[in-house]
Parts: sequence; structure tokens; C-alpha cells
Amino acid sequence: MTRPHVLLSVAVSVDGHIDDRSGHRFPLSNADDFDHVDRIRAESGAILVGAGTLRADNPRLLVNSPRRRAARVASGQSEFPLKVTVSESGDLAPEWNFWHHGGAKLVYTTGSGALRASAALGDLAEVVALGPAVDFGALLDDLGDRGVERLMVEGGERVHTAFLAAGLVDEIRMAVAPMLIGQADAPRFLGPAEFPGGPAHRFHLEEVAKLGDVAVLRYFPKR
Repeated sequence: MTRPHVLLSVAVSVDGHIDDRSGHRFPLSNADDFDHVDRIRAESGAILVGAGTLRADNPRLLVNSPRRRAARVASGQSEFPLKVTVSESGDLAPEWNFWHHGGAKLVYTTGSGALRASAALGDLAEVVALGPAVDFGALLDDLGDRGVERLMVEGGERVHTAFLAAGLVDEIRMAVAPMLIGQADAPRFLGPAEFPGGPAHRFHLEEVAKLGDVAVLRYFPKR
């Protein structure tokens, strides 16, 4: 059993926010960055977002390029990566876009959450209970058993924090947008946590790229 390579993908403002408080998704990225994210999605075996992101943004979470989807099929893969969400409560709405676009969907939850999620979703998704709490290591073990070699994690704040706090992240792709949100209660990339190595631990910076007015940083936390 081999756990997948875990890549966290996030776009942040210069002051560290991933969204504003408007109630509508704030466009931090640009067209070049969106296309680069689409390429990484196409290269992934699974894409994961938390239930909070589904609730707030109602994303479809697809590979948008027909050429990239065709290349996946030609290589023997499914047209779309496996779509994964995490919800401890299992409180998931069947009308969300996530369930009605793309290929297979998978929900990781708790024992009690599995009952609620299965009742709400029916055959829209496979539901997997990970015990009394969501164990992200067990989640990766299960994805590895399913043959997933690369997992792309696209948020939100709680999910990114949980993966990093557990020391499970192999790579971070951070797109920094040239703007300031300036709202104290706006969502951030990470919440408070005890991260491996503490404040003194420095990530390895592998690459810096310029995509229009966005800077893309590629970090390897475990090096």
C-alpha cells in the first residue's frame, strides 16, 4: 500500500486570504493560473475539497480542457479524476454541482456522518466511514488502496490545515495574487495549529513562476 503524493493548491492575496466576505467567490487568480490549475487537475488521480468549500462555492471541480480529458482517456484513465470530499457531520446537499458533473465521487466521513450522507446522497457518491473522527492518514491509505497516485487538495482552510498539521503534505502550490483583502474575518489559507517542526521549520522552495500578474510558488514541506 502506497499513499498518494499530496499536493495542496491554493490562491491567496498578498495579505494571506483565500476569499473575501462578499458571499460570492472572489477572483484571486487569472486565466493563465486557472489553466495551470486545470493541467494539474488533469495530472491527478483524485481531487479533494472539504464540505465547507462545497457549501460556500458550489464548484463543479472538473478538468475543463477537452484535450486534457481526451489525453487521460487515451492513457487508460477515467475522463475525470476521482472527486473527493470530507465531512465529519455528513451534512451534504444532493443538489450541489459537485455530485452532478464529472465522474466518480467519494465522501469520507465519520460513523454517524455516514448514515446522514448515505441517506442524503443515495447513489450519487460512495460514502466511507473512517471511525469516530476523520483520520486523514487513513483517508490517504484508502485512496492508495484504490490506486490513486496523486491527490490534489483544493481547500478549504480547515482541510488544508488538517493535512499540514498531520505532516501529510508533499507539495504546496501557492498562487499569490497582487491584491489585498483587508477583512479581518475573511477566510485564510490556514488556521492556527501545531505544525510539524514548529515555526522554525523552513520549507524547501523548488520553483517560482510568473503567470501574468500572479506569482506561483512551489514548496516541498518535508525536505
